[in-house]
Amino acid sequence: MRTVTAIHSAYRDDIADLVTRRPLPGPAVPQVDPFLFLNHHGPQVYPPNNGGLPFGPHPHRGFETVTFILEGNLAHYDSGGHASVIEAGGVQWMTAGSGLIHAEVSPPEFKRSGGPLEILQLWVNLPSRLKMTGPRYSGVQKDAIPSVPLPGGGGELELVSGTFEGVQGPIQSLTGVFMSVVRLRPGGRAELPAPQGRSVFLYAARGAVDVAGTAVEPWHLVELSDGEGVAVQASGEEAVLLFGHADPIDEPVVSHGPFVMNTEAEIHQAILDYQAGKFEGESKLPEVGR
Repeated sequence: MRTVTAIHSAYRDDIADLVTRRPLPGPAVPQVDPFLFLNHHGPQVYPPNNGGLPFGPHPHRGFETVTFILEGNLAHYDSGGHASVIEAGGVQWMTAGSGLIHAEVSPPEFKRSGGPLEILQLWVNLPSRLKMTGPRYSGVQKDAIPSVPLPGGGGELELVSGTFEGVQGPIQSLTGVFMSVVRLRPGGRAELPAPQGRSVFLYAARGAVDVAGTAVEPWHLVELSDGEGVAVQASGEEAVLLFGHADPIDEPVVSHGPFVMNTEAEIHQAILDYQAGKFEGESKLPEVGR
C-alpha cells in the first residue's frame, strides 16, 4: 500500500467575488505528472441578481480540462460548436488539443436566482504526440455517472473515467486517465486502487480524512509513495475526495497562461495561431451569459 510523502495546503486566490483555492501548482509541488492544476471554487452561496462565474471566452491548447460541478451548475460554450449546461453532480471533460476557445459561465437562471456553488477544475496534460489532437468535449450529467459502492460499505465512488469493480466510466480518456469523486460516509473507510507506477491525484475537497495513517484536513492535496493502493477513512463527518491516477508523461512542461506545450517555441506558435484566428471553429463561439 502507498504511504503519504507530503501534504500540500491549497492557497486562497479569489477571482473577483468567486472564492478560489488552489492546491496545484504550489510552492513545493509544481505538478503531479500528468496532473497540472486544480482550482477549487467555492463553496459559497451567490445572492439573487449576481454576475455569475467570470470565465468568458478564452483559449486553450495542449491539455485537457476536467470540471466537477459539486453544487450549482455551469454553462459551457466553445468554438467547436459545443454548448451545454451541466447540473450538480455532473462533469465536463474538454480536450483542448490543437486549440479551442471556450467560456464557462453561469446560466441566466442562476444569475437571477442565485444559490450554492462549488466547482473543481483539474488540468490534465497531454503527451507531445497528442498536443495537436483535434479538440473535443463531453458534458455528462449526474445520472450518467455510475455511483459504485465501495467494498466494505464505506461509501461510493462516482466513476468518471476508467474501470472500477467491473464498471466503466462514461468518459473515454485519450491517455487512460482514471478519474472519480469518492464520497465516504462518516467514519467510512476504503482501499482505493492505485496501480504501481501510476501517478495518484488525491485531494480532500470536503471533510477531514485519514490517508494511509496520516490525518488530512479539507482543502489539502496528498502526495503518495508508489504502491498498489491507498487506504482512506473519513475522520468524522462525510468526506469528499477527488481521486484519480494516470501514467506519468515524463516530458518537459512549458506553460504560458492558457497554453501548455513542451517548448518555448511551441508556446510562441500557440500565441501567434490564436492571434491569427486559427483556433478551430473560432467563428462558431456563441454569445454567452445572456
